Amino acid sequence: MKTPNNFIYLAYNKPVGIVCTTEKIEGNIIDAIQYPKRILPVGRLDKASEGLILMTNDGAIMNKITHPEFEHEKEYVVTLNLPLMTRFTKAVAEGMDIGIGVTNPCKITSEPGSRRIFRIILKQGINRQIRRMCNVFGYQVLKLQRVRIMNITLGKLKVGGWRHLTEEEKTELFASFAKH
Repeated sequence: MKTPNNFIYLAYNKPVGIVCTTEKIEGNIIDAIQYPKRILPVGRLDKASEGLILMTNDGAIMNKITHPEFEHEKEYVVTLNLPLMTRFTKAVAEGMDIGIGVTNPCKITSEPGSRRIFRIILKQGINRQIRRMCNVFGYQVLKLQRVRIMNITLGKLKVGGWRHLTEEEKTELFASFAKH
């Protein structure tokens, strides 16, 4: 059995075009990071999205972060092709039908000084959920960036860059699982 010292926990700023898979295909996340030990992505970001994705070799933590019953927060910044409509933000906040199911209520706020950029916090992980919500209202997502998973933030990590989680980040992350 591995000891906690053998576990690896990375934050990676995934660029657009990288695929969150371990399959031996062009543009996979494993080849992009080139980490010397075996690690896996915790969850997914679609190929057209960018931002924070965690990488680890700790299967128990992977399951605790990705399992829907825990409802961990994930925060995104989204840029649209058209200005935000009040009825869109209301529908997102209340939960809406996206054709494959109804989303849970989400926290959504417009970015100060912009009519086309908003922040959204999800506690759910339906495939392409944000894009589907936007499509219901005729929006095209121009940019979708995940900036936070639970207590871990993207910060100033350059696109394509990765870093080890800090001891503080790991302590807070593990403490959040003790509550469940």
